[in-house]
Amino acid sequence: MISVLSGGTGTPKLIQGIKNIVSPDDMSIIVNTLENDYFSGVYVAADVDTVLYTLSDIINDETWYGIKGDTFVTHKQLDNLNFPELLRIGDLDRATKIQKTLLLENHTLSEAVDIQRIAMGIESKIIPMSNENSQIKVITDIGALDFHDFLIKHQSNPKVLDIQFSKVNPAPNLINTIKNSDIVIIGPSNPITSIMPIISMDGVIDALKETYVVAISPIVGNSPVTGPAGKFMNALGYDVSAIGVCSIYKEFLNKFIIDEVDKDLKNEIINIVDELEVTNTLMNTIEDKENLAKIALKSYK
Repeated sequence: MISVLSGGTGTPKLIQGIKNIVSPDDMSIIVNTLENDYFSGVYVAADVDTVLYTLSDIINDETWYGIKGDTFVTHKQLDNLNFPELLRIGDLDRATKIQKTLLLENHTLSEAVDIQRIAMGIESKIIPMSNENSQIKVITDIGALDFHDFLIKHQSNPKVLDIQFSKVNPAPNLINTIKNSDIVIIGPSNPITSIMPIISMDGVIDALKETYVVAISPIVGNSPVTGPAGKFMNALGYDVSAIGVCSIYKEFLNKFIIDEVDKDLKNEIINIVDELEVTNTLMNTIEDKENLAKIALKSYK
């Protein structure tokens, strides 16, 4: 069995590749929920929904958020009513979020997501990291900001001084899923706000130590492929490089995959992790995604 630890952008690209080369019912995706919150009256689990849409082949793969071909009639009408939304939510995407909001009245998040993935015809398991609500603050030079305010309202521009997030308990069966996996792949998601919240939960690191773990660096050269991961890593004292990412995962990591741009770091990284692969990690085409998935799965029996 394959388990994947995922955020909402880089790793879903990899999932597109993995699902084309392995049986879908052989894969479980453990998804970050740190950034979940209510917007315009609906519960938004952005990373979870991105994984749902990726596995059901309806993801908007230009933005890696929402559904391809979606319309924004409701969003525009809310703006006409002088009720602008912080998030730009599409009409089809909003339906998913409305259903999840209603399901949460008498289901856990794990149960709600399972109902939705079955309705979408998805055979892979999707496990939100926790059923508990999380809180995250980005401490900046202009004050403490809510995560989405930092990303959207302020366009990730303020200087980041610290990242603070609440500790939650892992969802039921998450620990056993990791322990029963033949391989765990940590995708190229933001290591601070997508992956660290997952591995910070009680029991997760111990479970990862019991299996074979492969991670792909989301940092190429000295900058992230997408998003503010570099700012977040720097704020927490990590070098913004593949070396910095590897150091975050070193306690349980068996193999690390870096981009060809970073081949000069091989000698330093091999002192941190036993196995190292150097390849193209930029996933611009489906062939890129499948090739990277094959390299990540090379040790999978």
